Amino acid sequence: MKPRWMYLTLACVLLLSACGGQATAPADTGGVAAENKPAETIIYQSEDGPVEVPAHPQRVVVLSNFTGHVMALGVPLVGVDKWAKSNPRFSEALQNVAEVSDESLEKVMELEPDLIIGESKTKNIEQFRRIAPTVTISYGKTDYLSRFIEIGKLLNKEKEARAWIDDFQKRAKQAGEEIRAKIGEDATVTVFESYEKALYVFGDNWGRGTEIVYQEMKLGMPEKVKEHALKEGYHMLSLEVLPEFAGDYMILSKDGSADLSFQDTETYRNIPAVKNNRVFEVDARTFFYNDPVTLEYQLEFITSRFLGK
Repeated sequence: MKPRWMYLTLACVLLLSACGGQATAPADTGGVAAENKPAETIIYQSEDGPVEVPAHPQRVVVLSNFTGHVMALGVPLVGVDKWAKSNPRFSEALQNVAEVSDESLEKVMELEPDLIIGESKTKNIEQFRRIAPTVTISYGKTDYLSRFIEIGKLLNKEKEARAWIDDFQKRAKQAGEEIRAKIGEDATVTVFESYEKALYVFGDNWGRGTEIVYQEMKLGMPEKVKEHALKEGYHMLSLEVLPEFAGDYMILSKDGSADLSFQDTETYRNIPAVKNNRVFEVDARTFFYNDPVTLEYQLEFITSRFLGK
């Protein structure tokens, strides 16, 4: 059976031919095509070339970490990856949304999506394209805010994406000014994570609030972090050298399955930020990404911990 969108596209072609090639844009129906009328489409200029996609998608499947971007723009989801499903910040909104992967072709087909969004490394892309219009976006090809604009274009909501970005940057900048005034312009912040049996520190573009702390708020980064994590985005280290990477303040992203025994060691306890109660702990599952929904939570968390708001 051919997917529904292929029949709709064929219907559009036949209708245009019958009208002598003169296309008339359908009336706005609040995002849902009127019964017995072809769905409105737009051409999205993807990194793989132009793709015809729904102008008002109503059944989106996300096979990568762009779920929060789609949620922020109010577009209905029917399938997301396991990481989105396990995010406590997403759980209520995704309660009735199926968990899928780039291996579950049959399950995705059963969901009858009108748009599929994946990453450049997503498997089985050609097969997914037979189910519905499919667009891939390279995660590291653009910065985190440009990525949201790109997804806004794909979902025909670029204006809304840009408006959110403008407001977000203003709020983050203001909060950063207040934080620097309180802790000092020279104070440094380390963002690190305990994952499985390893410790990581992060640069300024690897989620975990790093984009807000360093790019938007302009808080200081320790020299060791600059040296080892700024270029690659992250750096794995041992407990023994953690004090060398520790800033005046630390944000600890804790994964539930991680080995947290390092927190009971003298090495950790003697770090000045730890001794001065300047370590702010957060559930890693809520802090991993840099989509707008997560960014809102990160901004709220960082502001409240530093300013007590």
